[in-house]
Amino acid sequence: MANPHGEHIWYELLTTDADAAQAFYADVIGWSVAGSGMPGIDYRILTAPDGVAVGGLMQRTAEMPGAAVWLGYVGVDDVDAAVAKVEAAGGSVHMPAMTMDGVGRMAMVADPDGLPFYVMHGDSDEDSRAFLPAQEHDGPSTVGHAVWNELSAPDPDAALGFYGAQFGWTQAGGMPMGELGEYRFLAGPRSTHGALWGTPPDGRPGWTYYFHVEDIDAAVERARNGGGAVLHGPAEIPGGSYSAILTDPQGAQVGLVGRRGGA
Repeated sequence: MANPHGEHIWYELLTTDADAAQAFYADVIGWSVAGSGMPGIDYRILTAPDGVAVGGLMQRTAEMPGAAVWLGYVGVDDVDAAVAKVEAAGGSVHMPAMTMDGVGRMAMVADPDGLPFYVMHGDSDEDSRAFLPAQEHDGPSTVGHAVWNELSAPDPDAALGFYGAQFGWTQAGGMPMGELGEYRFLAGPRSTHGALWGTPPDGRPGWTYYFHVEDIDAAVERARNGGGAVLHGPAEIPGGSYSAILTDPQGAQVGLVGRRGGA
């Protein structure tokens, strides 16, 4: 894996209706979706318009109960060492480390608040381009890519300490958010890749991953027409783009970022 330790390298939707989710996201974000070819598993690859694979989609089974959810993969130098470090810091393991030939080694873990994510060391010698920093890539080339990773945490100070120790993330400025405290920008090994803040009274803790769309208003309208629900926005963000948070028809929360009238 060419990405440095601590970068997001993949995104995955675990859903209760894979066919419906595929149709929804293909329409809203513009992904093309195809089977992975992995034997014995219905794992579908989500590909951005530029031909870069950015994530996967998988149906929850009886052996994987739970609600629909988006999960992020953080690249690490050593998966087993990362899992042990998560556990030592009060986190937990949801899926023990496993190796998939030709893909890499991975594990699903959770932070001390129980919020899940993956750690992974991929087999590829090339950089993953699933995530492209919003502040460095603002145009048609990033449509369909993740551009922001946002954590809503019950205790932002504790969360910053945990993720900083795991991945070397540091705070790179912030914005005051009233009773929710500070919206803290998170700097990773090569870029500011997201933010951390408190959990709103009407919100839920967890990760929200934002994907770039060509036209934010058109994408939000397609989401509504496709059975999604808009929780927030579109709201203007620094740089002239707009963001929105919504839930898909199966209840998974996802973010969209884009300009008005086109990328």
